Amino acid sequence: MQKILKVLSDNRGASFPLIVAIALALLLIFCGVSEYFRLMIIAQGVRDTMQAAVISTVNDNYDDVYHGIREGYSGAYQPIADDFEESLDYGDIYDRIDRVLGLTDSGRYHKKSSAEGKLEFQIWDLSIDIRNAPFAAGDQKSARFEADSTIMLEVPVSFAGKILPSMQIMVKSTAGYIPKF
Repeated sequence: MQKILKVLSDNRGASFPLIVAIALALLLIFCGVSEYFRLMIIAQGVRDTMQAAVISTVNDNYDDVYHGIREGYSGAYQPIADDFEESLDYGDIYDRIDRVLGLTDSGRYHKKSSAEGKLEFQIWDLSIDIRNAPFAAGDQKSARFEADSTIMLEVPVSFAGKILPSMQIMVKSTAGYIPKF
């Protein structure tokens, strides 16, 4: 009986449950932070890839840019008879994004799946707005060939073994062209 009382009154190891609770809390916080960083890395990668595709499209318009060096024009115009006509090339931005990110086209969505077939993320609703520089622009600040793009991104979120609502954000990008010479 005295041995049992001695074991019960001994305080050694009393902090063991507290240490386990702290370790589990830190593990839970680490899981949340790592999931946040995963989402941000995917969003950054999609934005960078879309921006590279848009820049490539803007560069594809270079061959149609009127090189009026004396006048400083930078718009995409082609001479037609005795006038100039706007000439824009929208390119295939989805194809460029698909090749870089390894996406598969499934109708409205372009999806990235893991080796197990689990959805990593998907994109849709690509919108490109190309603004041609005005012909013979007097204000050089607005005399820029620009392309604004937006795309919707959805990334499934899982935390502590549970599937949470997906992160859906609109990713925006802008690219421009001004001739150097």
